[in-house]
Amino acid sequence: MPAFAQSGEEILGNICATCHATREDGSIERIDAVRKTPEAWDMTVVRMMRNHDVALTPEERRTIVTYLSDTRGLSIAETEGWRYILEKEPVASDAGPDQLMSETCGRCHSYARVALQRRTAEDWDHLINFHLGQFPSLEYQALARDRDWWGIANEQIIPYLAETFPLGDTPEAFTGDLSGSYVVAGHEPGRGDYSGTLDLTASDDGYDVSMTLDFADGSETYTGSGIVYGAGEWRATLTSGDVMIRQVMALQDGALSGRWFVADQDPVGGRLSALPAEAAPQILAMNPASVPVGKATEVTLIGSGLTGDPVLPEGVTAEVIESGPNKVVLSVTAQAEGPLTIGLGDLAAPAELVAHDGVDRISIVPEVSIARVGGNGGPIPKVPAQFQAMGWTDGPDGEPGTDDDLPLGVVKVSWAVDNWDEAAAAIQDAKYAGSIDQTGLFTPGDAGPNPERFMGTNNTGNLRVIATYDGGADPLTAEAHLYATVQRFVDTPIR
Repeated sequence: MPAFAQSGEEILGNICATCHATREDGSIERIDAVRKTPEAWDMTVVRMMRNHDVALTPEERRTIVTYLSDTRGLSIAETEGWRYILEKEPVASDAGPDQLMSETCGRCHSYARVALQRRTAEDWDHLINFHLGQFPSLEYQALARDRDWWGIANEQIIPYLAETFPLGDTPEAFTGDLSGSYVVAGHEPGRGDYSGTLDLTASDDGYDVSMTLDFADGSETYTGSGIVYGAGEWRATLTSGDVMIRQVMALQDGALSGRWFVADQDPVGGRLSALPAEAAPQILAMNPASVPVGKATEVTLIGSGLTGDPVLPEGVTAEVIESGPNKVVLSVTAQAEGPLTIGLGDLAAPAELVAHDGVDRISIVPEVSIARVGGNGGPIPKVPAQFQAMGWTDGPDGEPGTDDDLPLGVVKVSWAVDNWDEAAAAIQDAKYAGSIDQTGLFTPGDAGPNPERFMGTNNTGNLRVIATYDGGADPLTAEAHLYATVQRFVDTPIR
């Protein structure tokens, strides 16, 4: 930071406090009544710049967001259950604790956006008033004009929020050094499991980052920079050639976990766990999730300090194919169906390995998804949707969908789309709304009116996604619902 640049504390006192009054105890109105994630603080700062002409340089914006996140942020525990909205995990919708909360808050934005805040009771009241002042038409929109919205907001919503998400204490900001080499493991839908390395080197404004992901079909290396906000919110931007990705992860006990995704195409990405290469011995990941009975199958264990002989249940044999402190590959043969507890020396795998005698049914993840048209000369790119098929055995009772069903992990299928219903068929949604490839990636159609369509409508559509598994005696199928819809013309960091 240049010598003349203001610190976060100086920006708060010299710029923010010119409008936000300072109380006798030194606290600043509104600002000290709330704690938020880095994304939420950035949204607040941008709103101040846009709506109230607060003049901040890009550097000052970054500085004040970092300062507010460090001094008025959330703990990682407070974000659990709602991190999907930060990590851009593909979900079609989210839900509040009951129908009223979902309808009141979730009709305009995610309920997770609400749950990722902590406020005083007074400030929750201010927020309700702010909503009505900024968006006066909300009382006349769906799910508001049919009820006493203002009365419900004051008598039920504010008391619930004040009790459920009180201000509380700000956790201490992370002040350690994450520099070092990490072993990583994860899964990218459409491509498969991966392992690799993450190297962090402290810099003046965060960390220099290099990440290599090793897939079955090749490796990718990304480089860039990252930063830790508050108590342990890791954010990084990395590139590999023309591809830019974001990392959103949580720091806990020296390990990082979360998700990476392609910028502007956030459904494309994968889960990621990173453990210091020299950490206490631990098995971080195991893949695949299942093995066929009677057939030798390679099973890979990823972690730190991996030593010792394989620990196997009765009826299971294993040959060590590859051995190292961070990666062990076993050739496993199981003689009977069921869940298997696999270990290495004193270490247990993080999940059971399932031995199976065939796939009984499949399902699609996610069950409902959204893609968005784009491109076609416009400024907003297409947003795809990514699907994968999961295999299942019916378990000892032989009945599908019961508690003893065993998950087999991802299975290879063929993919197709069709019209969801008669209305979709009437205007040929499946023909115009986009296409799906054999990795399960659906690419939507071009933005803008299509003169070939009925009444020149655009390329949106209501579609059925169909997966077919041909690896058994008879084909198995599963279906999911896909909405190919319009662009997000305003896409906030927390939706």
